[in-house]
Amino acid sequence: MIRFASLILLFLAGPIAAQEMTMPTGSRQISDRTSPLDSYDLPIGPFANDTLPVRQTEGRVERITWRVQSGSSTTLQLLAPLRDQIIAQGYDVLFECEADACGGFDFRFATEVVPTPDMYVAIQDYRFLSAARGDDVLSLLISRNPPSGYIQMIRVTPVGSEDPPPLVVEEVVSTPVDLLAALDQNGHVILDDLHFRTGEITLGEGPFTSLAQIASYLADNPDTRLALVGHTDDTGALDANISVSTGRAQAVRARMIEAHGVAADRLEARGIGYLAPLTSNETPKGRELNRRVEAVLLVN
Repeated sequence: MIRFASLILLFLAGPIAAQEMTMPTGSRQISDRTSPLDSYDLPIGPFANDTLPVRQTEGRVERITWRVQSGSSTTLQLLAPLRDQIIAQGYDVLFECEADACGGFDFRFATEVVPTPDMYVAIQDYRFLSAARGDDVLSLLISRNPPSGYIQMIRVTPVGSEDPPPLVVEEVVSTPVDLLAALDQNGHVILDDLHFRTGEITLGEGPFTSLAQIASYLADNPDTRLALVGHTDDTGALDANISVSTGRAQAVRARMIEAHGVAADRLEARGIGYLAPLTSNETPKGRELNRRVEAVLLVN
């Protein structure tokens, strides 16, 4: 099981003093979509008979996501410590389920999910929890795309109640080893914390933990080189996809040279478009998985 450390969420509002909610080591907040007045349909039961039972809520709605270096941890191992903390803070669990018991595909697409790449949900590997404390409600959605885990929290505070305390994140310096272990064992690894705008080749600002780890690995192993290989889904012509995937691989190579001091002759950048999919491109989730940049180990 992964360790837990000080990524802090000041969580409670009103007359109860603010407390800490501890997130997993290696967690990084990806997004915060807070609306001062909005509505949210809180699921309170599984999808069945073409219906998802919900509790309709209105108020200040916070939609926050994290990405976690989860390694081999299961979705239950990610959820359980968060559930314990929520219960300790006075929330009652209204509904909890795991993938198929939730309603599988139907539940996933009937409930609200922050758009990709800020949140990822594997249809066969997710857990959901909804809870309430008086008029305050929240939900947690947990999923995985190894070596990463994803956490989504949606919290609703009724208008007129005391504003909840601000989100305070304490940066955690950690050294997850799962990515490097996978590189050693398999000879290649997906750099799954990278993000690009749809259809563009510009790499986001970061910082990206995977690039720092890869740079450290190259420094410790001077007889190795890497090929950075871009991949796409099958939307559009092959030539266009090869161009996009090559551009993205080149953007990653440039970032590693400029930001991490890796020698240029130790990095190659290639793009192969949609020629090596991880899974079927027939679903949105499949296409999302197939859009990636991998690091491939080259030994001199």
